[in-house]
Amino acid sequence: MNETITVMIVDDHEMVRRGAASYLAAQQYIQVVGEAESGEDALILAVEAVPDVVLMDLVLPGIDGVETTRKLKDLSPRTQVIILTSFHEDEHIFPALQAGAISYLLKDVKAAALVEAIQLAARGEAVLHPRIAERVIREFQGGSSRNRGFFLELTEREMEILKLIARGFTNQKIADHLVITVGTVKGHVSNILGKLHLADRTQAAVYAWQEGLIQRD
Repeated sequence: MNETITVMIVDDHEMVRRGAASYLAAQQYIQVVGEAESGEDALILAVEAVPDVVLMDLVLPGIDGVETTRKLKDLSPRTQVIILTSFHEDEHIFPALQAGAISYLLKDVKAAALVEAIQLAARGEAVLHPRIAERVIREFQGGSSRNRGFFLELTEREMEILKLIARGFTNQKIADHLVITVGTVKGHVSNILGKLHLADRTQAAVYAWQEGLIQRD
């Protein structure tokens, strides 16, 4: 049975907040529990509402979106943060991901894609705008192979799942593809992250590309 996903919207533009809130409120299984126009307000509201997902702009009055994300994750580790911004430069992308954001989307994202990203974030799965994913992959291409030996610690099944993660498969799609349960997939993903000393699926996907486990078509 589907469970309601609670969402908070953080943006200093009222029209953006209202537009997003209006659209999301009309979606089944999504409940908008608050809006904030500044980082300070967002932190106060997050403590009160403990939302499942936060849509976070980067440019905010007072503390910016990156610092707000970092503080929010400290206050509510279970809350997943999706960066929703107009900025696609490296100096914005990497600090935001390092601060704990699970996904990074640009404001030209289609409404349906935003809803899907929220649903995935609530399950702990990341989404990167294609332009952002390309920059992240490029950042790691040509890097040192300092951890290549860790691949040897992965089982054949774990290697198979890592390749699917790198190709953008969600846990459900991996489960369907391999004919196993989602719970089993989650267990394998946890083992992969632990063995490779990585924090999340996004890092695992980037690592797989970086180390040549996946080749460009």
